[in-house]
Amino acid sequence: MDNRIGRIVAGIGGNYDVLLEDGRILRLKARGLFRKQKITPLLGDLVTVCEDVSEDGYFDRILERKNVSVRPAAANIDQMLVVFAARYPDPHFKLLDRFLIECDARGIPCLIVFNKADLLEEKDRAKIRTILKSYEEAGYRVFLISTVDPDECRRTKEELIPFLSGKLTIFAGPSGVGKSSLINLLIGSDQETGILSEKIARGKNTTRHARLLPIQEGDKPGLIGDTPGFSSFYMQKLTEETLPKAYPEFRPFLGLCRFTNCRHVREEDCAIRKAVSDGIISRVRYRNYLELLEDLSYERK
Repeated sequence: MDNRIGRIVAGIGGNYDVLLEDGRILRLKARGLFRKQKITPLLGDLVTVCEDVSEDGYFDRILERKNVSVRPAAANIDQMLVVFAARYPDPHFKLLDRFLIECDARGIPCLIVFNKADLLEEKDRAKIRTILKSYEEAGYRVFLISTVDPDECRRTKEELIPFLSGKLTIFAGPSGVGKSSLINLLIGSDQETGILSEKIARGKNTTRHARLLPIQEGDKPGLIGDTPGFSSFYMQKLTEETLPKAYPEFRPFLGLCRFTNCRHVREEDCAIRKAVSDGIISRVRYRNYLELLEDLSYERK
């Protein structure tokens, strides 16, 4: 019997929704062989399905993955779109850097979106744009958006759709930043959206299970991964020695310091510190680097 290829677009309680090439979605189970081999099917996995398989059947094999993300857990990702709020809650730039670094280590490109621009006061706009510019200069594509005002919604769609067309894009970020509202805007669905707690200014997780949703606009159909929010992030592959390499704007200056074991903190003739002083490397990103270096030092101890 011939096999077809499908993609896992959701997984709940041992059942997996598999999107077939003809557009149908079947709820299937993984064979016991995967459990014996200690393989966990992931969102985005490409699997083989028998031609005559029906609802409540099984998929047979997981094809080789081109990449894997740990949090959110997904495979075969073309890019991440990491969403933070520009205001309420205020963006946590060290957490953003941790996420970007982890994606860089796994070879996954990132787009950065700052939502809720409509909540920014005029005095805050210049500050946030300066910070956004520091990420653009580091090589990231950055968007400042709103999903409230109709004109801003139209502009947001026009800006983002071309980058999502024909790709599997995982949306990720802290709770309460408006990921589900943004997805509603982009695909025209009605995902549940949460109300932010006024007392603690943290979001309620409106997405409890990760899933892939189709986006039809653009030159080619794409898939958007809606995932539960996170408030912390653990970098599995990073050490104090490898951290500088994880900052793209640091890389041209690595190896140019006076000391070969330079940590770029207080050492003399440090090329990184000079680039910061000269305005080539953002002070915001450099401060994040110092905080992450301290975190890694603490974790090591």
